[in-house]
Amino acid sequence: MSDRPRLDRFKKYHEAVRQALLNDWDPIGIRQEPRAQDEYDSYVPMVCKLLMTKRPRHEVFDYLWRLETEHMGLTGSRRETEQFAERLMRIPQMIEAGLAE
Repeated sequence: MSDRPRLDRFKKYHEAVRQALLNDWDPIGIRQEPRAQDEYDSYVPMVCKLLMTKRPRHEVFDYLWRLETEHMGLTGSRRETEQFAERLMRIPQMIEAGLAE
């Protein structure tokens, strides 16, 4: 049996999460910096794992919040991070419905 469908699915998650982190989250404000487009790439696999294993929203939030406040040393906006975690939670439905290509 081929792993191709699973790989294709992961690629869709990876790209959707990568774009969301850069364009919607972007806590350090590098969205417009061409040389920094890969700044959040190391966080993508864990976010994908959380989404693909259907972890609850609070776990997605906790991961993002730790990144912002502990790893990056930012003050962070709890409300904005909660809203972004909620947005990430919609990615699986979009991918499974074929809306994220």
